[in-house]
Amino acid sequence: MTAQFIVSATVILIVIHLILVSVAYLVYAERKVSAYIQDRIGPNRVGFDFGLPALQKLFRGFGFWGLGQPLADGIKFLLKEDYKPRGADPALFTFAPIAVIIPALIGWAVIPWGGYWVTPEFSLPFFGTIESEKVLVGAANINIGVVYLLAVASLGVYGVALGGWASNNKYSFLGGLRATAGMISYEIPMGLSLLAILLVAGTVVPQRLIEIQVQDGWFVVAQPLAALLFLVCMLAEANRAPFDNAEAEQELVGGFHTEYSSMRFALYFLAEYGHLLTSAAFLALVFLGGYHLPFIALTDPAATGLLAMLTKFTVFFAKAIGIVLFAIVIRWTVPRIRWDQVMKLAWNDLIPVSIVLVVLTSAMVYQGWTAWWQLLVMNAALGFVVMAIQPVLPKQRLNRRVPLRGSRFSPLEGEVVQAAASPTHAADDLGAVPQERETVGV
Repeated sequence: MTAQFIVSATVILIVIHLILVSVAYLVYAERKVSAYIQDRIGPNRVGFDFGLPALQKLFRGFGFWGLGQPLADGIKFLLKEDYKPRGADPALFTFAPIAVIIPALIGWAVIPWGGYWVTPEFSLPFFGTIESEKVLVGAANINIGVVYLLAVASLGVYGVALGGWASNNKYSFLGGLRATAGMISYEIPMGLSLLAILLVAGTVVPQRLIEIQVQDGWFVVAQPLAALLFLVCMLAEANRAPFDNAEAEQELVGGFHTEYSSMRFALYFLAEYGHLLTSAAFLALVFLGGYHLPFIALTDPAATGLLAMLTKFTVFFAKAIGIVLFAIVIRWTVPRIRWDQVMKLAWNDLIPVSIVLVVLTSAMVYQGWTAWWQLLVMNAALGFVVMAIQPVLPKQRLNRRVPLRGSRFSPLEGEVVQAAASPTHAADDLGAVPQERETVGV
């Protein structure tokens, strides 16, 4: 029994429950943010009293904010009918949501939430004295943390594809196919953008990435193009708008989870926000300095006290929550793009740009030009070239307008099209005698 084992087990228990509670209230936050953007109020009725007189005095005031809404939603999912359509695969239909939630709950294991902490010497029953030790405040202290994160993040799509196929529903099946194709496409630029950072850092150890950023500056400043590519791919991998075509209501009813209800659907819902929160923590780790804040001594890796550890943990988790809130704002601001546009964006734009970025970063590292301002100049030059050549690239005209005889775009011979309403329409509504029209409004 070592201090590292005790700290790792404690972090696992705390972070799992913290993520589950955060996921529930991130759903609440999304409903509130969407309400504010659409000039609505959002959940503002359900408090922790649930309308019971015995609890109203104890939780008075919470109902105004609707803070009990996530708990009420959880109770609703538990009590709803657990429906399985006829013809669905009984084993895979149940296994699919489990296969989605598991990667979401284990991917964060290598995140160094609190950096290093020097534990005091203490005793435990049956184990004796636990010596003082410098431990990493994380669930797993392994030296291939970034590789582990990428491997685990890629497993979530299997549950989506299995759920779409096992539902025996053509809309669910199409949603599963879209999720699989999106995963294959957007993992390429995500991996390449991350490779551009690892070439500069020269390590895949999460804690070492933070220490390098503390010393040389955050990578979001040195490699903003890589950070932007990673953010876009993160949204696509998590099936978030504007890349949520796997569950597009206008086309696929509900996508891969159309036939799911009760806790099976709740697992899909929790997994979406769990993956998003883990991806946000990964983004904060690689590009935003992890738990580090400039000019705050307690967030320096050299600070190994208890207060410093708690401060680092709070800062790291706050950064992850902030990135998730930014993704929520994106969902309710940017409209969903078509499926063919999603694939074109990956293969025609993101993948070529990420390949060029990796090649240029390799050349910069070979020449020894790895200062933050040198990498920033390289990123700015690449961004300028991309914007300059974009207008002259060959384009395919998709969804061309088909002429329809008699429509406003293809009028009949001798017909004058008037799209706007004429004053005679208002006269008809008032019961007046309309004048003879010389134009035809279509």
